[in-house]
Amino acid sequence: MGIVIIGLGPGNPAHLTREADQILRQADAVYLRTGRHPILPYVQTCCGKVYTFDHVYEEKDTLPEVYEAIAGELMRMARERAGADVYFAVPGHPLVGEVTTQLLLERAPAEGIEVRIVEGLSFIEPTLTALGLEFLQGVQVVDALDLITQPYPRIDPERGVIVGQVYSREVASDVKLTLGELYPDEHEIALVRAAGTAEQEVRHIPLYELDRQPAIDHLTTVYVPPLPYGCSWEGLQTIVARLRAPDGCPWDRKQTHRTLRTHLLDEAYEVLDALDRDDTDDLCVELGDLALQIALHIQIAREEGEFKPTEVFAGIISKLRRRHPHVFGDVKVRDAEEVMVNWEQIKRQERGAEDHRRLFEGVPASLPALSQALTYQERAARVGYEPADGGRLNQLFQQWLAVADGDEELLGELLFALVDSARRRGINPENALRVANARFAERFQETQEAGS
Repeated sequence: MGIVIIGLGPGNPAHLTREADQILRQADAVYLRTGRHPILPYVQTCCGKVYTFDHVYEEKDTLPEVYEAIAGELMRMARERAGADVYFAVPGHPLVGEVTTQLLLERAPAEGIEVRIVEGLSFIEPTLTALGLEFLQGVQVVDALDLITQPYPRIDPERGVIVGQVYSREVASDVKLTLGELYPDEHEIALVRAAGTAEQEVRHIPLYELDRQPAIDHLTTVYVPPLPYGCSWEGLQTIVARLRAPDGCPWDRKQTHRTLRTHLLDEAYEVLDALDRDDTDDLCVELGDLALQIALHIQIAREEGEFKPTEVFAGIISKLRRRHPHVFGDVKVRDAEEVMVNWEQIKRQERGAEDHRRLFEGVPASLPALSQALTYQERAARVGYEPADGGRLNQLFQQWLAVADGDEELLGELLFALVDSARRRGINPENALRVANARFAERFQETQEAGS
């Protein structure tokens, strides 16, 4: 017993493969996933008994339920036919955009049911022909439903994109909004309908008009031409690699991780400055400058064999997935505070049994002294360690803070006055606070060692 999945092509009978045509003529009955396909009349002339699963679309609420039901029914028929094959026909190619095929390939073998694929032209080939595209020149192919349900559009705007299965105005609207996150509203796209058939139509329209077109149905495909070169992370990394090539820029070629250190810090502070000024236009520029620094370090590491670019992103993506089990797992949380508690617990699990003596490891030595002091104190407080009472000076601070009563501006004035007082006495406040941080870290270390 087995299930033979036949690719019906884009709709023109002339595009059927010879094998598919022979099977359709010899089969006693053929089951079509849907009868909404231009080739249906031809199939009916080839085979006396033609059935469709269109009624399942009416009975089920979601497409996943439809595909599950169809796969289940086909497997039931295969079990009951005692050696006879079940012929199941789908639009295009059985392995292009056919969830039912995937379900059958995954589940049928476990029940001793053989699945055979009969090739067919997918919607891709006639779309390429209609638009005169060379597929191997970087064209991407995505499913409309996959595209619109992702939290971020996973496509490269520097390469052309074919979006298949834009089968309704609602889907077209969602596709437009999703593409609008990467492309200008006026970006010209191609709307292709019934590619490879006598009814083929190609319209070139601006992106914002996508869902305003009169004829959008199950035969509709969208092609999005690439944006000008240099508008993605890959584009930036390519430019940086070119700058550091043997015939590139002398300045870029001589840079190292260490020589770029101050540039990285400067660009980070300029990003913070744009944030503080609520200047989103400047923020866009400064984030680009900061991204350049990251790209330079990645390229240097690539050249030196220190790590691959993919390792940078794989590392942080893996960490985010591990530390957000309430998003990517089945952990339940009530609020942001509980998220932070879980985050710290996961960090401890990753590092093994936490050694409090190593609590300050990972705090950058180059961190500004004030931020370093805050980080030290927060980490020490997690294990119940608080700074020692500073006597009269501490009392003065407490009195001032009582007056300020959480007023950030007054606290800022206190810190400013302290800096001014230090300046007048020839003391560098940054260095002074670093010394205090080091002393605090030493006292903490001694306390933890004494208690171990």
